[in-house]
This record gives sequence, C-alpha cells and structure tokens, in this order.
Amino acid sequence: MKFILKEIVSTLLLFAVMFLVMMGVYKYIAEPFIVDGASMEATLKSGERLWMLKLNEIDRFDVVIFPAPDNEDKLYVKRVIGVAGDTIAYENDQLLINGQAVEEPYLQEKANEFDGKFTYDFTLEDITGETTVPEGSFFVMGDNRRNSLDGRRFGFIETDDVMGEADFIYWPFSEFGLLDKYELSADGSEIVLR
Repeated sequence: MKFILKEIVSTLLLFAVMFLVMMGVYKYIAEPFIVDGASMEATLKSGERLWMLKLNEIDRFDVVIFPAPDNEDKLYVKRVIGVAGDTIAYENDQLLINGQAVEEPYLQEKANEFDGKFTYDFTLEDITGETTVPEGSFFVMGDNRRNSLDGRRFGFIETDDVMGEADFIYWPFSEFGLLDKYELSADGSEIVLR
C-alpha cells in the first residue's frame, strides 16, 4: 500500500511540474494565436492557427501581434513597416522607406487581385503629424492594404505593446511551417528574404 501511495504522489508531482513548465512556456516563450479577419491576406488567412514567439527581437517587416489600440480585449496581427527613425510614405503604389523606393514581395499575390492602386498615397506626417517613427514605436500595416485597419488609421504602436512575433503556422496542415522573414538590403534598395 505504501508503494502505491508513493507512486500516486510521484505521478501527481510529475504532472504538476509538467503543468507549471507548460504555463511558463505559454506565458513567457510562445502562445497560440488564431487569425481573425482578412487584413493580412495572402500572408495569413482568417482561421489559420499559429505560434506567436514572445522572446524574438522585433525587426522591420516582422509580423507582430498586439492589442487593438481601440479595444485591448481584441488582438491585431500586422506587419512592421517602420521602426524608430524611419520616414515612411507611399507614392504611386510604391513604399518609400527613408526616401528609397522598395518593392514589397509579401504583397504581390494579393495585389494582383486588384485593378488600380493597392495602397493609397500617404506620408507619416499626413497620418500622425510626425515626420519619422518615434523612439519606442513601430508603424504597422496589414498586407491586405485595401482591407486593413492599421497604422494609417490609428498611427504608431508602442514597441512595449507587442506581445510577440507571428512565426509558425501549425493549422491548417497545408500551410504548416515558418512564415517568410524579410529585411531591408544593406543599401536599402530592396526587401529581401532573411
């Protein structure tokens, strides 16, 4: 009887430790997220399930998750277009980062579905009154530029508000895998895969 009791206690302790480890991972390292809406199509589709990694350092062009500026109970998923010190503008369907025109490869699939401009012209100053992205802030946009409530509407988000980076799709299995990662080339002339 003593042996059985010892085994039961041992098993319960093992499950308790496993539960605490899983809760720690969930709170501090990675958390599942379900995409709700079309603002990131074709990169992410509504209903896709992914892991948000919480320890990643966020860079320009990463896809991030943060509380909606107008409703903290709702989460948004958008792409970081501008980091601190950047000037951002759109002119003739062309992204300008610090005055340099760059093509956005992550937009091509969705942009091909539309006639005319996919992203309408703007400057940061038009939207926010600022000429550059302030320290401690990001400027974010959805990849589905015609159907995204993003920085063009609510301005900057605080870097501290970012909960994590959308990194790995685990459902549906047809989309299983890591999201493509992009960066600005060394000379700032193009967006390339990392």
